Amino acid sequence: MSGTVKKVVLAYSGGLDTSVILKWLTDTYGCEVVTFTADLGQGEELEPARQKAEQFGIKEIFIEDLRDEFVRDYVFPMFRANALYEGTYLLGTSIARPLIAKRQIEIAAQVGADAVAHGATGKGNDQVRFELGYYALNPDIKIIAPWREWDLNSRTKLIEYARENQISVPKDKEGEAPYSTDANLLHISYEGKALEDPWVEPSESMFTRSVRPEAAPDTPTEIEIGFKSGDPVSVDGKALGPAALLERLNELGGTNGIGRDDIVENRFVGMKSRGVYETPGGTILFKARRAMESLTLDSGAMHLKDEIMPRYAEAVYNGFWFSPEREMMQASIDRASERVTGTVRLKLYKGNVIVTGRKSPVSLYSKETATFEADTVYDQRDAEGFIKLNALRLRLGKKSGD
Repeated sequence: MSGTVKKVVLAYSGGLDTSVILKWLTDTYGCEVVTFTADLGQGEELEPARQKAEQFGIKEIFIEDLRDEFVRDYVFPMFRANALYEGTYLLGTSIARPLIAKRQIEIAAQVGADAVAHGATGKGNDQVRFELGYYALNPDIKIIAPWREWDLNSRTKLIEYARENQISVPKDKEGEAPYSTDANLLHISYEGKALEDPWVEPSESMFTRSVRPEAAPDTPTEIEIGFKSGDPVSVDGKALGPAALLERLNELGGTNGIGRDDIVENRFVGMKSRGVYETPGGTILFKARRAMESLTLDSGAMHLKDEIMPRYAEAVYNGFWFSPEREMMQASIDRASERVTGTVRLKLYKGNVIVTGRKSPVSLYSKETATFEADTVYDQRDAEGFIKLNALRLRLGKKSGD
């Protein structure tokens, strides 16, 4: 394959998989490799990635802080949709892929590369997400997906290749090769090893962003989150930028044992997969945003958003962020979200997020109408005709013997 590619931009984390890929690309394709490392708030130093790339002789190394862009332009728009995949997954890995793909394509144009490469396996969703993004932004780009080409078809063979080529193999707290993880400001995921058996409980030593709920403080933490035009803008009255706000919620959630999920999900490629996720700040934000919407959205708009949500979540999960249908749904969701302004008060307690209050200057809630006491704005006798009209088809159906 040498000579078929002149220059490739590799999505490079500095971890085991992409370090092996970097070596493999130079050996197999004989091409120039440009590395791109995105800081999406994964919580680890990125300078080692630069040092590793330099050790491989890489001349063009891109390391970029994309945390605010990630939260502002990807996480927050997705949260406006209240997106949950299969009712449980907050899409932490899925939502990071379109931004990485976008920057790879932009860097490829900048440095004159004719190809891009990623470290996603041929069994997973990420290969689809990355490549749909690449093709949406540059239909003619060449894509190299090593896991679909090489013969390193297992984690064991990958580690053997790394050791043969003096590539360091990281170890977990037990001194073994670590779980397969993906981390960003929204979440961290764990797959592989003992987790491949869906009956085996995750080891407590695996978790890095939260305490177990049983070990969380015995006193609840009370917080307030302020919203403006659909997005969170403050915590406890302090205005925060997108990344800083999510970081703060992660701290509060992790301390209180919030955001752990053990999921068996249906991958886009067809198989079921078990993963464990920590999404402390996102879990708080999801609950708070629903509470804010309950006060400010018209029932028809709110229910239509709920109908759209599964389709939206599936589009994000499957990698169609740049698709016309996701953009159409987003436009509708954003229009509805313009009213979502106000403050939500919550208690965080041993893995639970408890809404204790909500207020808004544009609230649609009317105490005068909803009260169980006497009022002058609602005639309860009107309900009789309302009920009879709605019951008409049921009564006719019963009389006709249906």
